[in-house]
Formats: sequence, C-alpha cells, structure tokens
Amino acid sequence: MGEFRLAKLGEQIRGEIALLISTQKIKDPRVSTFLTINRVEVAADLAYAKVYVSSFLPEGQILKGVAGLNSAAGFIQSSIAKKLTIRKFPKLSFIADSSVKEGFEMVNKLNRLEAEENEIHRQQTDGQ
Repeated sequence: MGEFRLAKLGEQIRGEIALLISTQKIKDPRVSTFLTINRVEVAADLAYAKVYVSSFLPEGQILKGVAGLNSAAGFIQSSIAKKLTIRKFPKLSFIADSSVKEGFEMVNKLNRLEAEENEIHRQQTDGQ
C-alpha cells in the first residue's frame, strides 16, 4: 500500500477513535474524554498500527487512559472495521505521547525567558 494511502488510512482511524472517545462509546472508566489522539502510524502490511495518545491531564491519568484503550482495543478495532472497507484491519496498540505537553512547556519557558530579558533591558534603559 502506498505511503499516501497509509497516511490517509491512519487519519481515518484517528478520526474514528477520537469519535469513539468523545461520544463515550468506550465504557472503560479509565478512558477520559480529555484524551487526544495525535497520530496513527499504520504498518505497510496493515498488520499493526501505533496510536499516539496525549492529554494535558497528569501523567498518571494519561497512562491509565492508555491502559484502558489497550484493553478496549478489540472493541475499537471491530467498531472501526465495520465502518471502513479494507481487506485487513490493523491490530491497534496505544502509546502515551508526551510531545504536545513538552512542547507547550517549552513555549512557556521561552516566553518567560523573553519576558525576563525584556525586563532586564527595560531596567537598563531606565537606569541610564
């Protein structure tokens, strides 16, 4: 399967999982509606797909949510396979992804540094 088609399939799977989470179709209490599906990487042979999950929740809750998604993977696979018409549906594995939270924290640090630098510059110009 071509790379473009794999990416398109990954986006379709991502959207369907996000819909299942937001409509609370997944009954596992560990799965919060605050979980976000960042991306889905589908293997070229359609055997596996890695689903990257993130949130601004505390790390422990994200890990619990990922465990809940992994335990509900069979239900999620069958629900999505009924909607998509593909010959073979990949086995889903959910992985906690902290890159969004780390990026947000990095932007906040840079903003604080810039504010401190501006304050130092303002104090130097006021002192002269």
